[in-house]
Amino acid sequence: MSYPQHLTAGTNAPRSSGQPLVARARFPLLHNQPDLVYLDSAASAQKPDVVIDRLMRFYSGEYANIHRGLYPLSETATEAYDAARGRIARFLGADKDEIIFTHNATEGVNLVAHAFGDANLRPGDLILTTLLEHHANIVPWQLLKERRRLRLAAVPVDANGDLDLARYEMLLSREPKLVCVTAAANTIGTVTPLKKIIELAHRFGALVMVDAAQATPHFRLDVKDLDCDFLTITGHKLYGPDGIGALYVKESLLADLPPFMGGGGIIRSVTIDHTDFADGPRRFEAGTPAIGAAIAFGTALDFIDEIGFDAIAAHDACLTDYAAGRLAEIGGLKILGHPRQRIGILSFVMDGLHPHDIGTLLGESGVCIRAGHHCAQPLMEHFGVTGTARLSFGVHNTTHDVDRLVDSLARVRQMLR
Repeated sequence: MSYPQHLTAGTNAPRSSGQPLVARARFPLLHNQPDLVYLDSAASAQKPDVVIDRLMRFYSGEYANIHRGLYPLSETATEAYDAARGRIARFLGADKDEIIFTHNATEGVNLVAHAFGDANLRPGDLILTTLLEHHANIVPWQLLKERRRLRLAAVPVDANGDLDLARYEMLLSREPKLVCVTAAANTIGTVTPLKKIIELAHRFGALVMVDAAQATPHFRLDVKDLDCDFLTITGHKLYGPDGIGALYVKESLLADLPPFMGGGGIIRSVTIDHTDFADGPRRFEAGTPAIGAAIAFGTALDFIDEIGFDAIAAHDACLTDYAAGRLAEIGGLKILGHPRQRIGILSFVMDGLHPHDIGTLLGESGVCIRAGHHCAQPLMEHFGVTGTARLSFGVHNTTHDVDRLVDSLARVRQMLR
């Protein structure tokens, strides 16, 4: 995979218009609260009108349970649900039968830990993760380590927040069975060199699990080009509903994975003594799924594709460069990490001010950011802090939003001196 050059500083994107990539009016919450500055898309993106409309249309005029109903309403819902699986597959460059619906990216990681890890890893086997990871790509492997008596190690990062690839190769010489890595770090925005990471892992006989939850709103990932083995995404960061996500599993691996949970919808037949499970992704989707959310997830991906990733990456770079420059005007403020490539995320600390106090007071002035350790405590420890204030951009943000943030930060510093 080649990473968009727009993600680095020095993009040729226009920098002075202050116009959003997508009008705020397309986001009902932002339209209804015109003074609100939302800079927390890395936690969860606001929902555009088309996604909300699709949910309302489904629940008000199309709702029925799927797959077993023989009446037209159920058949129509089934077709829409199955089409959403195909839409996600196209978004990731996958085949339809390689996409498992989940509730979120975290469930995707846990599914791999249980279905693959419990069935295939043996005592003493090594799993590699990295210091860039969200807890969702650390804690499931710790639990698996305890269950299976495994070893777990983390690839370090350098002072800029980039992975130490030399150390990664040294760790690969210890022959790990699985490498678990983020595509883009949720705290400092680092874009990891996935293609190289995956090629090296495969050379040493390891499979690769990619957490793409934070990356996919910002740039395209093609699972066939990457040749990753597992990849997980979540709908709520992709301008879609919460409660829905997806896990890609390479076809050659899917057939041998046991079910993650038991229940209806995953079987061919059941007796008291034995169950014959369904083939393909449905073997991992026990119970009634989030039907409406899955359908609206497909609509959200249409919304993103209509904008285009070139435009999104240029918009990211413009706002990130502008924000870094404006934040540098504030005395005692330090941005954490200066990775070679980053998505539209900046984390910072201010001398003498607690991130929670910063976030609370900004919120009172209508500026929404995230404050804390961002479910990335190992990375916080690496940088010698307990938490940061974090701003993250969506397609509706403008340079005016950054100006509001900076003005509010100046007032916060005066108040808390």
